[in-house]
Amino acid sequence: MAESKVVIKASRLIDVKNGKVIEPAVVVVDGKSITAAGRDGEVAIPKGAKVIDAAGCTLLPGLFDCHLHIAALNPLTFNNYRVATFEITPQLQSFYALFHAQLAFEMGFTTLRDLGRLTPRGLMTEEICAIRDAIEMGIIPGPRLIVAGRAVIANSHLDLTIPRAAIRVPGNTADGPYPLRQMVREQLRMGCDVIKTSVSGGGGTDKEEPDVRNMTQDELDAIVDEAHAFHHPVSAHCFTAESHRMCVRSKIDTIEHIVFTDDDTIKMIVDADIPVVPTLLHRTDEAIESRREHGTPEFVLKKMKKIQPYCFESFQKMHDAGIKLAMGTDLGYDPEAGRNAAELELYVKYGMSTMDALKTATINAAEALWLGDKVGSIDAGKFADIIAVKGNPLDDITLLQSKDNIRMVMKEGEAYVDKISATPRYVISAQPGSWKIIDAQ
Repeated sequence: MAESKVVIKASRLIDVKNGKVIEPAVVVVDGKSITAAGRDGEVAIPKGAKVIDAAGCTLLPGLFDCHLHIAALNPLTFNNYRVATFEITPQLQSFYALFHAQLAFEMGFTTLRDLGRLTPRGLMTEEICAIRDAIEMGIIPGPRLIVAGRAVIANSHLDLTIPRAAIRVPGNTADGPYPLRQMVREQLRMGCDVIKTSVSGGGGTDKEEPDVRNMTQDELDAIVDEAHAFHHPVSAHCFTAESHRMCVRSKIDTIEHIVFTDDDTIKMIVDADIPVVPTLLHRTDEAIESRREHGTPEFVLKKMKKIQPYCFESFQKMHDAGIKLAMGTDLGYDPEAGRNAAELELYVKYGMSTMDALKTATINAAEALWLGDKVGSIDAGKFADIIAVKGNPLDDITLLQSKDNIRMVMKEGEAYVDKISATPRYVISAQPGSWKIIDAQ
């Protein structure tokens, strides 16, 4: 249980909401919430409060990854993810999903939006909801999970994440506005928080080009209307300018991926004020090489390499146009779980200021996920989701990629990771690389 009143003192605090730095800084936490934050010496310290001395550290809001797939069979635990798709049971896959979520949590990611997983045995909506609920109940430690259910057509990009010849479980897909409405209802009844759909082709599947249309406007409108009727948001996989325009027309809540676009479409997104999740880390040469090592066909690798420059160019255009960007990695087969913060390094590399990059993983992300009144910044009244980072990420954004630099991870007032106190605390005790690759020869 969290201490009733806790005071955190640090060298600085990054005020992402206002784009400012407070030095030295103090934050007062009472139970799950922040009661005060500001310059040390100007904030009243409650009598009897536990004081955490984070000297040399920077305080940040807990980080977000708005687009990942924690149940994907990534290179941490499988030599060949394509074979593993058929070897693993949903029950064991659930434990890997928790493991991946906890790896990200250890690195300061207190909120993850999981956008679903299709397997030969069906969608994993109920399994991921169970992990979310177990974390919320305090049975197991982990990040706050925002869980997606899916509503997609047959032969769509998200349907083709398993091979075409694999047997489909009934309920994986639907076709036509009313069957898709029913699919939304069924997924929401399972307990998901958001609906994920697919409007165009993609990059990581066999024999499918990115410009393939994945549903009609009527079908997309039906999905969005149905989810909104139950007060749930919708995210959409989109690779093309036309798919972006379809999303604007349907009043989608977040657009996933930055690949192809044009100036008119960018203006439409700006005018509609729809957040976009870039997922650039998945486009790097490192990610492509990781895919090669773990069983991806050469056709897919060539496609990923072909679209790569468009992703980075479109990112720059969208950022320059003022589109609100929310950090997401598309973590799944690659990059590896726990490496989420490498996405931010790419944002800075392609023209974003370090402060703006940090906003994508904090306040922008919280607002994009309808959580801006609860988390995303270190402000009185919000949940105490706070991380302490050794050094100053504004000087070097790559500091967030080192596990040793993540000195404290607090979620709702409880320090789940604490390398500052005399008695350290960790979520996962295993060292990276110490776990077994279960299909290794």
